[in-house]
Amino acid sequence: MIMKSSVPVVALIALVVSRVQAFISVGGSGNTHVTITRSAVLAKIREVCEAVAESEGRDFTPTGPSEEELLHACLGRATGEVSGAKFRTALNQIYKQNGIVDQDFMSSAPHHFNNEAFNEGHNLIIQGTAAIKANVHTDNFQSARETLGRVCHTLQDFYSHSNWVELGNESPYANLIRPDLNIEKIADIAMETCSDCASGTCPNQLLPAILNGKYLTSGYMGLFSPEKPQGKCSHGGETDLSSSHNPRGGISKDESHSYNANLHKHAVNLASEATMELLEDIRGAIGNNNYLRLMGIARSAVLAFVIDTTGSMADDIAEAKRVAFNIIDSKKGTQDEPSEYILVPFNDPEFGPLIRTTDPDVLKSEISKISPNGGGDIPEMSLSALQLALTAAPSSSYIYVFTDAPPKDTHLETTITALTRSTKSTVSFLLTPQSRSRRALSASSQFQMYYDMALASGGQAIEVSKSSISQATDIIVDTSTSALVTILQCSRDPGRIENFPFLLDRSVSNTTIYITGTGLTFNLRSPTGVTQSNTVVNGILGTIQRVGNLQRIQLNGTETGLWHIDMTTTRPYTIKVMGQSAITFIYDFVEEFKGPHPGFAAIDGRPSTGSPAKLLLTLTGEKGPEALELQEVTLMEVSGVKVSKGTTEKMANGDYLVTVNDMPEGEFVVMLKGKDKTFTSLFQRQTTTLMSQSKVIIKAIADSSMLPGQEFKLSFTVTTNGTSGTYTIRARNDKNIPMKHPSTLSLVSGGSAQGTVSLTPPSNTVSGTDVTLTIEAESPGGSDSNYAVLRLSVLSKVTDFTPPKCEIVDVQGNCSSSSCNSSNWELSVNITDGNGTGIESISIQQGSGNFTQRKVEDGVIMVMGLYETSCCSPSVTLSAVDKVGNVGRCSYTMKSSTGSRLISMSLPLWASLLLYSFLRDAFPL
Repeated sequence: MIMKSSVPVVALIALVVSRVQAFISVGGSGNTHVTITRSAVLAKIREVCEAVAESEGRDFTPTGPSEEELLHACLGRATGEVSGAKFRTALNQIYKQNGIVDQDFMSSAPHHFNNEAFNEGHNLIIQGTAAIKANVHTDNFQSARETLGRVCHTLQDFYSHSNWVELGNESPYANLIRPDLNIEKIADIAMETCSDCASGTCPNQLLPAILNGKYLTSGYMGLFSPEKPQGKCSHGGETDLSSSHNPRGGISKDESHSYNANLHKHAVNLASEATMELLEDIRGAIGNNNYLRLMGIARSAVLAFVIDTTGSMADDIAEAKRVAFNIIDSKKGTQDEPSEYILVPFNDPEFGPLIRTTDPDVLKSEISKISPNGGGDIPEMSLSALQLALTAAPSSSYIYVFTDAPPKDTHLETTITALTRSTKSTVSFLLTPQSRSRRALSASSQFQMYYDMALASGGQAIEVSKSSISQATDIIVDTSTSALVTILQCSRDPGRIENFPFLLDRSVSNTTIYITGTGLTFNLRSPTGVTQSNTVVNGILGTIQRVGNLQRIQLNGTETGLWHIDMTTTRPYTIKVMGQSAITFIYDFVEEFKGPHPGFAAIDGRPSTGSPAKLLLTLTGEKGPEALELQEVTLMEVSGVKVSKGTTEKMANGDYLVTVNDMPEGEFVVMLKGKDKTFTSLFQRQTTTLMSQSKVIIKAIADSSMLPGQEFKLSFTVTTNGTSGTYTIRARNDKNIPMKHPSTLSLVSGGSAQGTVSLTPPSNTVSGTDVTLTIEAESPGGSDSNYAVLRLSVLSKVTDFTPPKCEIVDVQGNCSSSSCNSSNWELSVNITDGNGTGIESISIQQGSGNFTQRKVEDGVIMVMGLYETSCCSPSVTLSAVDKVGNVGRCSYTMKSSTGSRLISMSLPLWASLLLYSFLRDAFPL
């Protein structure tokens, strides 16, 4: 740990992109891993957004300091609402994993560069960086973010836990992120490194031989034993038992004290600079656009379809195609244009493949290829296909399943529930059962599992005839939009006469109410007391559209204040009120952990029964969280009336720690109320994913990547405060990789048991493949269960550690004209990869010109290229990436007074002239 971390690890801090000395931590004083990582991440995002804006010929001018305003400027001129929720969610995936290293790997010396474990720590950084690049190459951005968070933590700890600062170094240690270089001059195990410090507050305990010889050492951390090698430095601090054994004291610079303030400050600055260098290396390997996607800079809408392709689905397939084409064509160039498209077909027994693309033309082509065929028996492999969509789609996506048959793979029900809770994605089903089912099965008996899944995820189960499905798909158009928020969601089964209030604020537009159920009666009431019955289709308050079991009400105008839905029926129903607004929130249930650097870690699964629930919650709005005020957070039973109010503690930058002592016993959602201080307008927001408590806890930690063709073992622990007996264990993954695991574990109440899941990825698995593993534990009798969802990466062994070599051969041009638009300049380069894996890509990292390249040798070992641009863009950086992610660069800045000139970096003059002549012939102007 580089800084004191008695803070929520997922919390964000005030935007600062300059020097880390200005940082204010959340919940305490000092600098934390999260603040350092966040500072570097946002600074690099700003830098990349500026470069992208320059290449697109547009301005980059954030209107303020918040993340939301940075996001808006990065996305450019497209019209429409912009929500910061997915951006902050993506960043929190980095921050959470960064902070959680202090919990999951508390005693691991390599993860913290303790105990002189320099080579092992270096390997963690190199392997992690390779995994990040491979994950991005296969579009697995969440896995890449999580690994990035962990790698940043280890990299930053080097500067706090080692003596790099004490050795007088003024810049980061470049070898740490270079796979082709080793860690040099590590103190031998027998070499004494520190003098004794009885007070524990000595400014420098390092022996002269260590300082004069420039030997690297780090403190030994004794969490469970005071033993350490003779003469070695300790880490220091109250939790380090070795710090009381000679030599006493410690060399950690985690916290700032009077005796080490300058060393601490220097360590923080170097850690920040080192993080920036790591991010720059990753940026060079994946390119500007993928770097921004990695950081969550993307429009928030995602279009995700799971489609039954059996013989009776012709009408449904045609409608899915129509609505997809309509969304693509009508929303192009706006903030509502989807940033990603996902398509998963299914039949019986086949399902898939998963199609995931950012190119709308690819989606059009793929969905046009689908034709109805096969089938026969009614159940289909719908849940297997849905599992693929849930693990591929970004968090908080809206996924639509088209089918006219119940699921055949019902054994996946609990897995689907775990995935929807873990991803917070919403699943809706468009069901057209009439054409295939001639048996007298009621809809509820055929499709009850779909209804349950829709309710659990906050979606809808809409039953319509095939002839009217085109009316039902309006809901897809509604939700394929940016800045979508849920204002109210509830369910009553059995139904009851009840009033449901909901608050509309000035930021909300396009408000739509969805009510599902049959034979329902209700009245809609505005803040001024105007009412409209459900029998009035075109009324003063809104337009009601009925199709199947769905009533869709689009409100007229944007009257703010407290609205009411008065349900006057005892039939079962669900209600959902949605709109567009930049004001929303993200959250995680968390638990506190102890140790040298205590903090809060996100819970992977359901919160534990019997203890207060804690949530870390972040507000986000158009001008950032500082323009918003949180007033109330409650946990509200979705099918009942119990409301549990939480106590809130404001942290910083819109972050709150919420504690709820009296938890609902059934399934609940999170309801939030607050005030938009800009307009003094009250607002209300609600989550869609149902959550509940459990007496079962599953813990699993993935500490490495999987190798193709080799068995990978993952240990997990199940703990229960519930019934003693035999617990059922299930483990599934979304890539159908063969697995072994115990089918049961025996537990006693208050106790725990361990198990192991073994996976063997096929030898031909593509490097960077993301595998989502779900482990479930169910109590005797099935009355209680919990789950853990882990993302694992398959990474081929890397043997090429040498980056491509990029040499500037020639620069031509004259930029002395007063008008830069009337003058051009050009740069000739020679890029080689020696005996490496070959050049994968060459991109313009900075600059607005054009690069033309030609492969010179088979295997792409050598590339000659010409960069051309106007004098208005005087600087260029070219990145050459080999097939395993090593990066070589050429950078050049054209001076305004420069005329034609020739540069030879490492080639003889005659060779440079010959090469330039070849380039002029190959790329005539």
